[in-house]
Amino acid sequence: MQDTKILWADDEIDLLKPHILFLNDKGYEVKTATNGSDAVDIFKSGYIDLVFLDENMPGLTGLETLAKIKAINPDVPIVLITKNEEEHLMEDAIGSKIDDYLIKPVNPKQILLTIKKLTENKRLISEKTSMAYQQDFRNLGMILNDNLSFTEWVDVYKKLIYWELSLEGLEDAGMHEILTMQKSEANVQFSKFIEKSYLDWLKDPEKGPVTSNLLFRKRVFPALESNKPVFFFLIDNLRYDQWKIINSVITDYFRQDEEDSYYSILPTATQYARNSIFSGLMPLEMEKRFPQMWQNDEDEGGKNLYEEQFLADQIQRVLRKECKYSYTKILTYEQGRDMNDTVTNLLGNDLNVIVYNFVDMLSHARTDMAMIRELANDEAAYRSLTLSWFIHSPLLDTLKKLSQKNVKVIITTDHGTIRVKHPSKVIGDRNTNSNLRYKQGKNLNFNAKEVFHIKNPHDAQLPKLHMSSSFIFAKEDSYFVYPNNYNQFVNYFNETFQHGGISMEEMIIPYATYSPK
Repeated sequence: MQDTKILWADDEIDLLKPHILFLNDKGYEVKTATNGSDAVDIFKSGYIDLVFLDENMPGLTGLETLAKIKAINPDVPIVLITKNEEEHLMEDAIGSKIDDYLIKPVNPKQILLTIKKLTENKRLISEKTSMAYQQDFRNLGMILNDNLSFTEWVDVYKKLIYWELSLEGLEDAGMHEILTMQKSEANVQFSKFIEKSYLDWLKDPEKGPVTSNLLFRKRVFPALESNKPVFFFLIDNLRYDQWKIINSVITDYFRQDEEDSYYSILPTATQYARNSIFSGLMPLEMEKRFPQMWQNDEDEGGKNLYEEQFLADQIQRVLRKECKYSYTKILTYEQGRDMNDTVTNLLGNDLNVIVYNFVDMLSHARTDMAMIRELANDEAAYRSLTLSWFIHSPLLDTLKKLSQKNVKVIITTDHGTIRVKHPSKVIGDRNTNSNLRYKQGKNLNFNAKEVFHIKNPHDAQLPKLHMSSSFIFAKEDSYFVYPNNYNQFVNYFNETFQHGGISMEEMIIPYATYSPK
């Protein structure tokens, strides 16, 4: 490996010879200049890894020299060294995109630490992160065999996502492979946990987590007591890891008050989970209360056309007090722009519900469009695509506007998605629904080990299409395929993002509240 090359410009460079000899002994090659013009010439003459600049030099100042060097190579790390601690100078330096700022007199160890931080940071972080995950790997492995509660499962999932995001930037394929295997094992155990616990939660909700049907009652309606307008954003199909990366942008403008979670009901599909959120009811209750509005899988027509009516009914039935509210669904970029232009008109409401469908469209587009499929070819790319959308979306513009107002903001979703990898054969009649992660129908034929089978849909508070109808849910990262055209089906859907079944990604849902800074 070649020595790290350092350029040090200071009009009193002779006084710094002990520092330079110290760095030479540590294996660094140091080139020196006594003024800014010479420093720029040296920088042009060969590759430099790091630059130290004295702020107060004859001729070109440190900041002027910095500007010229950045014009040649904007990526080179530059450290400004000065005797001056005035605030305006620091602000000018930071605005000029320096990478560090040192006050004279500096000592050799201080210089060495700065060099390591700026030139070896990636390697040091990689080594430390890999070592830390290896230690936590054993702890997580032991925990997964415990009899975990629903809150402990949330902690496990968040820890796995923490490591997934931490390891994402590291070029260590071995660590990525180990984490992927551990996440897969966690989903095996999580699926067993859901099979054992889910129906009990529905029988006695007080002993279970907050689920889709309880979200407004337990979380949203209490937020109205702040006497601030509440803006409830439901970004469709947003997983915890996707929320985590857009959250870093949101917190540039908002103070995060709470990071919480809830569990999606089964099926983890928009028709069931989102309707349940807005109605405050389980699907079976919706079918009984709204026979004209509830759409079963085999019914013609849209499945999420009555969310506003469901919300109005829940406000009247559960909140039981005056509540001025609005409901807006954003399906296109133009609708998002319109929403952004008029959002301040909603400040007079107690509650404003805004549904953003983009992430759902993105996940389906990944299946249907070759270009999107290439762009989102793995978890990291899927997150990156989500972040890119968010940064350039009208939603972020709307949030920026709200950050200037006295409001409370809630961001959540209705269900997540999982990248499916293992086909599971199923046979059903022609009325069996098309979702790849759950099926309902008569006389379903399947591998019992690969599914969560609910023989009586009413046990899961689900409508029963026919007397002999039952539900099956895909577990972990499997997806249902029919034996006919098997290979064609697998080639088309393998490695796509799907929802409707049982996995941490689909069921453990982010829920965050914010206040303007």
